[in-house]
Amino acid sequence: MKIIVIGATGRVGSTVVSKLTANKDIEVYAGARHPKKIPVAPNVTPFKINLHDTKDEIKEALPEAGKLIFAAGSGGKDLLQVDLNGAVKVMKAAEEKDILRFIMLSSKGSLTPDLFSGKKQSPLADYLIAKYYADEWLMNNTHLQYTILQPTALVEKPGSGKVTLGDYTTNENSIDNVAEVLIGLAEHNSSIGEVIEMSAGNEPIPEAINHLN
Repeated sequence: MKIIVIGATGRVGSTVVSKLTANKDIEVYAGARHPKKIPVAPNVTPFKINLHDTKDEIKEALPEAGKLIFAAGSGGKDLLQVDLNGAVKVMKAAEEKDILRFIMLSSKGSLTPDLFSGKKQSPLADYLIAKYYADEWLMNNTHLQYTILQPTALVEKPGSGKVTLGDYTTNENSIDNVAEVLIGLAEHNSSIGEVIEMSAGNEPIPEAINHLN
């Protein structure tokens, strides 16, 4: 399997890449603005990608692969250019290169407009707006075989290996667990066309993913 990870030096993306290095049957193409920061591994090929570039430049940068995990984000600093427009340009480029399996790391509430409208807006309103329009584009303006993962708040703690998928039972997710779920979704096609809620839970990740069938 050949898989691209966009945002490979971020908190989630770097964890995804690290975990994929353990599977020598997977060729990993790790994309980031600063690919020299990506650790060397036999099955990992770093490449430079800048989400400020044009769609055609992004298309040129993308390697040939069958699957893509989009885990890039600006940390709230460049929401329109990275989290929204950058994501859409990657979608367009991937579709044109026939990279059809697309796993999007999104967020709880990204498709709930009431959270970023009206008098009681979420503190993350601007971020959620960017994710909303990126997710909407993926679902309604592409032919990609998408899965959108909507985890609760990401925390830096050891992963339990147990989650809840399709519902929220806690208010947090370890980054380690989120990375495992993203990889599991990429390895299985049962979630194509689905938006999946995620939180820490009590079900082992492989079982939780299998139950998405």
